[in-house]
Amino acid sequence: MDLIPIPIEDGELSMLAQLPMPIGNAEILARLLAETPWRADTVVVYGKRYLQPRLTAWYGEASYTYSGLTLHPLPLTPLLETLRAAVEQATGRRYNSVLLNHYRDGADSMGMHSDDEPELGPQPVIASLSYGASRTFTLRHKRTKRTVKLDLRDGSLLLMAGNLQANWQHGINKTAQLVGPRINLTFRYVS
Repeated sequence: MDLIPIPIEDGELSMLAQLPMPIGNAEILARLLAETPWRADTVVVYGKRYLQPRLTAWYGEASYTYSGLTLHPLPLTPLLETLRAAVEQATGRRYNSVLLNHYRDGADSMGMHSDDEPELGPQPVIASLSYGASRTFTLRHKRTKRTVKLDLRDGSLLLMAGNLQANWQHGINKTAQLVGPRINLTFRYVS
């Protein structure tokens, strides 16, 4: 299965409806929920400190800093190594780190942002793998304010590359709908 390009100006975006894996999505979700030491961190946004509206975990080879928070990596688990290998196979890219986000229900969210930290390089490549409940992923162009909405379903892989982070912001809004847990893994290369 190949990634399907999603037409978008000022960046590269493509998607795979289901990442091929030797184990099922439900088992992957259950293992990630049980095996991950989830954290509730505080970040700085526009000079104010806020508790992130989701739980996180950082794994890989390098520390990573965003919104005033420095994450020190845990070593990749065998499951995360398997997922990384599958993502690398599907995208043809190399990743050395992964941020796990646990959205417990519809009240958990991710504000609009760009993954444009210097340690990600001038054209960051972010591979976003989702397990569990579907959520709407919103992209908003920084200059034109055009929005694009994508449904990130269980097992889907979204690849953001090129100048996308320089020109677009993305996020997951809160929803009043009853939704179950979702884990999103964002694989990246941190220098």
